[in-house]
This record gives sequence, structure tokens and C-alpha cells, in this order.
Amino acid sequence: MPRSNRPRRSVPGKGGGPAGNAAGKKGNGEVPELDLERARAGIARREIAPDGEWMVRTMTARNAEKTYICPGCSMPVPPRVAHLVVWKDDHLFGAAAGLAERRHWHTNCWVSRSYRYR
Repeated sequence: MPRSNRPRRSVPGKGGGPAGNAAGKKGNGEVPELDLERARAGIARREIAPDGEWMVRTMTARNAEKTYICPGCSMPVPPRVAHLVVWKDDHLFGAAAGLAERRHWHTNCWVSRSYRYR
């Protein structure tokens, strides 16, 4: 038997129509659109390099609201420019101290940084 392409009728009390909202569901049934860029930006990833272990979080252009100075090139990272927020994961005084000393890097400066100690 072939499937019907007609929309189904709403049954009262089953959640299909206006009468179905009273069955314990909140809101009007509209689901906000998922913003993958925003969801991905909040997750920090761990990078291990010769100069230590780092936590790196991507800051999207939409979320970048202030001007920062990049430690790699000493140039400003202006608002509305995507960049990286980086902090030391293996800080001598613990993870909270490493997070307090986080820095904002240009993405290219972070990728091309030198591991030599100056």
C-alpha cells in the first residue's frame, strides 16, 4: 500500500494541535535554530607543544567585542575579528591561575609561533 503525502490530522490530546499543548508541553512548539558556530566556539581543546600544554578556545568574529594585544606579534586584535583565546593548562599554580592569565592570539600568530625561549 503506498504512503500518503497528505498531512496528518491533529488528534486532540495527542500534542498535534492547539488542544495538544495542554498535555504537559511548554511553549508554542517552536524550536530555536541551532547555531553550530556558537556551540563549537565554547569548547576548548587541549594542545600539547614543546612549550607546555595549552587550552585553546576559538573566539568567533561575532563574539569578539573588545580590542586585545596579541602576544605573538604585539599588534591589536580588533573587535569583530576571529581569534584564539589561549591559556596554560599545566600552570605552576594550577588551572585557575592559568585561566586567569589567558591571552588572545591571532590565529596565524598562534599556529606559526616559535617554541624557542627568548
